Amino acid sequence: MPSVTLTAARIEALKPRRSPYYIRDARLKGFGVRVMPTGRKRFFIQCQHRGERVWKIVGDAGVMSIAEARASAAEMLAAIRRGKEAPHRPEETVFEAVAGTVFERHARLWKAGTLKVNRCYLRNQLLPHFAGRPIADIDRQEVRHWFARLRATPVAADRSMPVLSVIMKEAEAMGLRPDGSNPCRGIRRYRRKGRERFLSDEEIRRLSGTLRAHETRWPQQVATIRLLLLTGCRKREILTLQWPDYREGRLFLRDGKTGPRTVWLSEPARAVLDGLERKGRWVFPAFRSDRPMSDNWLDRFWLRVRSEANLEDVHLHDLRHTVASLALRQGETVLAIGRLLGHRKAETTLKYVHFADAMVQDAAETVGVVLGGG
Repeated sequence: MPSVTLTAARIEALKPRRSPYYIRDARLKGFGVRVMPTGRKRFFIQCQHRGERVWKIVGDAGVMSIAEARASAAEMLAAIRRGKEAPHRPEETVFEAVAGTVFERHARLWKAGTLKVNRCYLRNQLLPHFAGRPIADIDRQEVRHWFARLRATPVAADRSMPVLSVIMKEAEAMGLRPDGSNPCRGIRRYRRKGRERFLSDEEIRRLSGTLRAHETRWPQQVATIRLLLLTGCRKREILTLQWPDYREGRLFLRDGKTGPRTVWLSEPARAVLDGLERKGRWVFPAFRSDRPMSDNWLDRFWLRVRSEANLEDVHLHDLRHTVASLALRQGETVLAIGRLLGHRKAETTLKYVHFADAMVQDAAETVGVVLGGG
């Protein structure tokens, strides 16, 4: 943040940019002027008080003279140092303060994995741009500019946008922004090529053969991958299974991604579970503690298996896509597939419909060969 001796002429000469910027006063530490993309200029103070950053608006540069603003800022800074903080206004609350409150509240609502990932997006994508900004001043134009800067990393952009939106909604609920002012609303996400990779019949045979070769030495990991392929469950849903969750030929998941749900098991899936030795409460226990098997153990094993099976581009989650494609090929409905995979919304399942398009194309080719040959 540049520092110059602020004068009326210098403030008048400051031109708006695509995003807000700040000029600090060289004469009074902690005092400066902020220039918004709209051209509006506001005097502010910023300092540390009891280990926390304090940000306050002094006044509008179009109304106050620089002398009046500097004198008022000096009084406010002195009051803060004496412990008599100047009256707080909602528009002065900075972004990171609201974000911290939101994450504290949502720690009870988001799953541990979701909370961890969202903290990464907050730290890496949101705070570098919005930290220090009054939450009330962040407008649609600024959010669009921030989103455009992330075009080189569209996945990070698309996944951090909902986090920003949640923070803005909470700011409205806290009375820090007007109702209905969420600047994220209506901004279109980046279009990314879908990655619904699924295994062909031949690839499934290669995978099965590789798993059999490792079954004696790595029975737990082999059984886990087989269950993923036989059930379409998510990795954490299988790794955190407890033996009481398996009864009546079904899995009663306590807390899947979309909440508690029932997984109906095929005979081969039941055979995998029935063939495991029961040691403690976890179906897939860790080796040296009363915990479930860690993701790292399974992920390392999977890298080895997929390499030996010549499936280098296949992720564990693609086994879930494979279940969906097989069910669709067998004529199952979107509703049935959605229940099989534990989707809460039908539109989540509809992304698999393009598998049906490929099936129709194959059918058309078959009919063409037959009729053309006739």
